[in-house]
Amino acid sequence: MGRWLTRLRCAMAWQARAALFGALGFSALAQPTNSMETSKTEIADFGGGCFWCMEAVFERLPGVISVTSGFAGGTTENPTYEQVCTETTGHAEVTEIDFDPSKISYSQLLDVFWQAHDPTTLNRQGADEGTSYRSIILYRDKKQQLEAEKSKLAAQQNFRNPIVTEIVPLKKFYPAEGYHQKYYDNNSNAPYCQVVITPKLDKLEKKKVIQPDPQTSR
Repeated sequence: MGRWLTRLRCAMAWQARAALFGALGFSALAQPTNSMETSKTEIADFGGGCFWCMEAVFERLPGVISVTSGFAGGTTENPTYEQVCTETTGHAEVTEIDFDPSKISYSQLLDVFWQAHDPTTLNRQGADEGTSYRSIILYRDKKQQLEAEKSKLAAQQNFRNPIVTEIVPLKKFYPAEGYHQKYYDNNSNAPYCQVVITPKLDKLEKKKVIQPDPQTSR
């Protein structure tokens, strides 16, 4: 079943790309992010397997302004989804989370991060396997680094096996192609979404970790 889900996800991505390019042309190719932190917002960068899953989780948190699916942690510049899938770029699938620190803190986002995936499985989340699916926190400054390391130590008590999450400095974040953005919101009835993402959201919603609907303003 695991290989079937992985093949299904790749097929869905190709179908979504074909549909988007048919309507918009090739303008949706990934470009380096131009997002900038301001005095009113901050940015967190997490990877916990499929970015479709993580995006759907974090956009359901009050205080999160926007969530962008993309790639980071590797060496290839301006990677495409297909390149990252080859496991040769070094990049992980990650989410860039723009949030209002007066409404939700970086530490609170980390608490959700640990609950939203299994940080003890090396280079794998469920049926998705490879370094692009590794658990990773990419910090933007010393403060985020210290908070991430402290949070990781605290989270370990909730897991029987050792946490293998990487905590590394962010060099550059590359947004994924347009068809990956808000993927679950636009394709919630698709098989992969129903089998993998919906159960995850239902579980977190039942635990009152997230809200039932997206809270993002953009």
